[in-house]
Amino acid sequence: MTHPARGETPPSDTLAESDIRISATAAVDEEPLASNQRAFIGSRHYAFAAACAAYTLFHLIVMNLYPLESWTYRLIHLAGGLALGFLLFGAHAVEPGTKVTPRSGANFALLGLAAAGVLFGLVGVGVLWGNWWVFGSARPPAWALASFGLPLTLGTVLAVVHGWLFPAQRTDRFAPSDVLLALATVAAVGYLIFFVRALQMRAGMPMALPSDMWAAITGVILIFEAVRRMAGLALVIIAGVFVAYAFAGPWLPGILSHSGYTPKRFFTYIFTDNGVLSAPIAISSTYIILFVVFAAFLQTTRVGAYFVNVAFAMAGSKRGGPAKVAIFASGLMGMINGTSAGNVVATGSLTIPLMKKVGYRGQTAAAVEAAASSGGQIMPPIMGAGAFIMAEITGIPYTEIVWAALIPAILYFASIYFMVDLTAQKFRMVGLPKSALPKLGALMAQAYLFSPIVVLIVALFMGYSVIRCGTLAMMTAAVVSWLTPHKMGPRQLLNALDFGARMTFQLVAVCAAAGIIVGVIALTGIGTRFSALLLGIADQSQLLALIFSMLVAVVLGMGMPTTAAYAVAASVIAPGLINLGIAPLTAHFFIFYFAVMSAITPPVALAAYAGAALAQSDPMKTSVEAFRIGLAAFVVPYMFYFSDALLLQGDLLETAHVVGSALLGIYLLSCGVIGWFFGTVGWPARILLIAGALGMLKAGLVTDAIGLGIAALLFLWQRRSAGSQAVAESKG
Repeated sequence: MTHPARGETPPSDTLAESDIRISATAAVDEEPLASNQRAFIGSRHYAFAAACAAYTLFHLIVMNLYPLESWTYRLIHLAGGLALGFLLFGAHAVEPGTKVTPRSGANFALLGLAAAGVLFGLVGVGVLWGNWWVFGSARPPAWALASFGLPLTLGTVLAVVHGWLFPAQRTDRFAPSDVLLALATVAAVGYLIFFVRALQMRAGMPMALPSDMWAAITGVILIFEAVRRMAGLALVIIAGVFVAYAFAGPWLPGILSHSGYTPKRFFTYIFTDNGVLSAPIAISSTYIILFVVFAAFLQTTRVGAYFVNVAFAMAGSKRGGPAKVAIFASGLMGMINGTSAGNVVATGSLTIPLMKKVGYRGQTAAAVEAAASSGGQIMPPIMGAGAFIMAEITGIPYTEIVWAALIPAILYFASIYFMVDLTAQKFRMVGLPKSALPKLGALMAQAYLFSPIVVLIVALFMGYSVIRCGTLAMMTAAVVSWLTPHKMGPRQLLNALDFGARMTFQLVAVCAAAGIIVGVIALTGIGTRFSALLLGIADQSQLLALIFSMLVAVVLGMGMPTTAAYAVAASVIAPGLINLGIAPLTAHFFIFYFAVMSAITPPVALAAYAGAALAQSDPMKTSVEAFRIGLAAFVVPYMFYFSDALLLQGDLLETAHVVGSALLGIYLLSCGVIGWFFGTVGWPARILLIAGALGMLKAGLVTDAIGLGIAALLFLWQRRSAGSQAVAESKG
């Protein structure tokens, strides 16, 4: 962390109330549009909003009332997310004031060819369904089955290329190529749903049909393009490397070598519950969409803004107040939001400008927000849906995972708080004037607005299913809104359903891409060979194997939202760690932490980049700063590796000992990083503090004594130095 730069608002003992305007409602309840996101008006807006609301309502009805066969449900979830995502997110950003120019001949020609291929494929799939609905025959016409696939795939490729070469010029209407991609999605997934029972038997097998392959190839192309539009190129490149690996195996050396696969076997296998329809999409279609819609309900009813206002009332006036508010508010909202970067945008638009007002540099303000928002992903009981994915993958009960996550989350947020508070002390930063902040007493009169979270937690620990608990919490948010000026009526309900769907599209795309990676890992067996490699490294040092696993988890997670990052990293790394003798819960938490922290780890740190955009700071410097602030998250996993009592796996006395030791270690680490320990300290003392902190990774009497000894000696040294300075000043 650094001192405020020249030209920025300096810290002062007072801050004029006129400089501060707390408006949490506006900041939290309005989701900023992405640069390539369309803003429809008029009839297009209402039609698209209705489609989004219907998409959300479909999920709620299936999850709570009328269950569907799992493959069919996941395919509909995928198709709706991709099709609506293509209509909402353009191939490129549209600059404001762009002049609309007439289409060229090449534009029309390419669009015509794309339309011919996509529409022919759509008609072919329509004939399959029509033959069944009208004539009651499940046996498809031979011509439709044999001829629809290749034109559909080629048309989809041309539609993607058209979007790249001829970007849309308006944001208030649907682009023709995007409509074609939405129709291609309907055609490809419509085929897969029609043959869903047969595909469960023949996908990935020699009896798979060429038409199965073309539908699957089209689906993979659509997933890649959707991810590029909604989540950037990083995940596309990673998934593309894995797909290439499936075909390049015969020419690769060592543990990377495999016999290779035919396109028909590979692509049909990828669209099974071992690939695209595996755990990431299974979670996306249930827990993730449920809690994203819950977050939409909280925002629509302004309950989310209430959480932020309470944080401002409690911590806004403290030294460095807005940074402490960011810790509490972003942690609370981040556990509901499925993406760290999305939470940075939602809460950072309020907290980052206020941090700059009290003296934080732009990059530091953005880094604090990024670190806090990323920490929300490890905060129980929701953990940004990560807890549900972990329960699905490991088979460990959800309540056990939530309980185990409690102390590590407290340690992480304590470390960020220490970093922020020590910085405020070092540079004498002040808080916001109390007169400009919400009044805590008045807010506590509305404490019933916490009831959705309370209902969620109580219902979870009473043993209700996660889906039932999320639905009850959603209903509670609607009911408590009737006690506020922001009552949820039919219109607000439709807005919440619409908003929830729009927040889901990115997660649908990235979970599908993560499924492709998971499928490649399962098909090629690289996960098993990687486990063998870890065992080989562990023969030299188990700690070295853990460090290697940490690096792999961070690299795999770069550019991905938390849910996808964890799912992919767990597929590659978890079996190896478990084979080392590490308990499954500890191994998966170890991976989960580093997958989460990939959002603030340079060089691809999505959460830090989102904060940098709001703070108008250098993205790379911001990511380095966020890494420093979140440094404890790179230490805590080693702590619970050495002592699983931090995951509440030991007795009460042991747990109390390791928690106390961990808190002291994290405090010393924060002091060493910031350079403040009851006063400014130089590099020799900072190195001692960091060494003492790292020595306390493994709780024990010797390491605790060393850490306490370093802290006591430096404290006495600081007292003596301060006394000598005071004497010198009095003589002067």
